[in-house]
Amino acid sequence: MAGLWFDEFTVGMTFNHPWTRTITETDNRWFSLLTMNPQPLHIDAHAAAQTEFGRPIVNSLFTLGCLVGMTVNDTTLGTTVANLGMTDVNFPAPLFEGDTIHVTTEVVALRPSASRPGQGIVTFRHRCFNQDNTLCAICDRAALMKGRPA
Repeated sequence: MAGLWFDEFTVGMTFNHPWTRTITETDNRWFSLLTMNPQPLHIDAHAAAQTEFGRPIVNSLFTLGCLVGMTVNDTTLGTTVANLGMTDVNFPAPLFEGDTIHVTTEVVALRPSASRPGQGIVTFRHRCFNQDNTLCAICDRAALMKGRPA
């Protein structure tokens, strides 16, 4: 188990997650089509070439999924009860097919659960950067975490 117990987190704790991921054309097309998103910016290279971006941009929900997924091993693997929600999701710069991403996490808030003794809520701020260190995505995620077993 790689995740941390609620009791092990501290506000201000930061993680530079070791994973990197190159986003492929296949990732973008399949994800968009599997989630029934027909936006030409994601699935039609010719149409996307006519936009200000000049090429397909990565589906933002795929970006968000990778952003959160790439943090699990270091933070919540085996110790999370449930995700409670995400807020302040922003995509300040586009992500393109062929970009390689890396992710950081900061613990921004902690509080013991009022209804679940021995558990607590951790608020994470996740950030996704491309290979040029440009911030491409950011979100705050609240997770209900297990406390260390007695």
